[in-house]
Amino acid sequence: MRVVLADDHQIFRHALRALLEREPDLKVVGEARNGDELLTAVVREAAELVCIDVAMPGMNGVEATRRLLMLKPDVKVIGLSAFSDRQVVLDMLNVGAKAYVTKTEAGDELLRAIRMVAMGRTYLCPEVAATVKDALCDQTQAGPLGPRITARERQILQLIAEGHTSCSIAGRLHLAVSTVEVHRRNIMRKLDLHSVAALTKFAIRTGLTSAAR
Repeated sequence: MRVVLADDHQIFRHALRALLEREPDLKVVGEARNGDELLTAVVREAAELVCIDVAMPGMNGVEATRRLLMLKPDVKVIGLSAFSDRQVVLDMLNVGAKAYVTKTEAGDELLRAIRMVAMGRTYLCPEVAATVKDALCDQTQAGPLGPRITARERQILQLIAEGHTSCSIAGRLHLAVSTVEVHRRNIMRKLDLHSVAALTKFAIRTGLTSAAR
C-alpha cells in the first residue's frame, strides 16, 4: 500500500516513516508539511492511504481531507492528532476519514488502524472511541452538540488562532473583511469566548491548531 504522511513536524513524520517501513506491504511514497503539499503528493505518487495531522497550519486536516476526497475519493484517510476532542474527531469522520488515532498511540494502534481501513472498515483508537460513542448518543438524544460552529467558522477560528488579522483572513479566503468580522462575532457568541487569547486557547485545546510553534 502506497502511503503519504502529512504533518508539519518533521521529526514526527520521520518517526512514522520508520514505523511503517518495517511493514513489508507498506511503502511511504511521500511526505507533506501542509494541505497543499499533501494534495500534490497524493496525485503525484498515486497514494492509496494518507496519515494526516488534523492540526496542520493553514489548511487544517479536516479541510485537507475534504478536498483530497473530492479529488481522489478512493484514497483512505487516517486522522492523527495530539488531542481527542470529540468534535474534531466527528468532523474528520464526517468529511470521509476512515480512522482516527491519537499521536500518543501512533504505534501499534496506527498499524491496527491501517489494517482495518485496508479491509474497508472504520477504526477509532481506544482513547477516542468512547468519546465518539458518547457524542453520537448525545446527538441522538439531545440534538446537536452544544454551540456548534460551521465549517467556515472553524476555518476562520483556526486562522485567528494562528495570528491572522481579519484583513489577512479575508485575503486568504477571498471574503470581504466585513464578512470575516461577522463570522468572528458569531464564533465568539457561540463559544462564549470574547478575546483572541481565549479563542486561541480553545483552538489549541480542541486540536484545531497547534498554534504555539
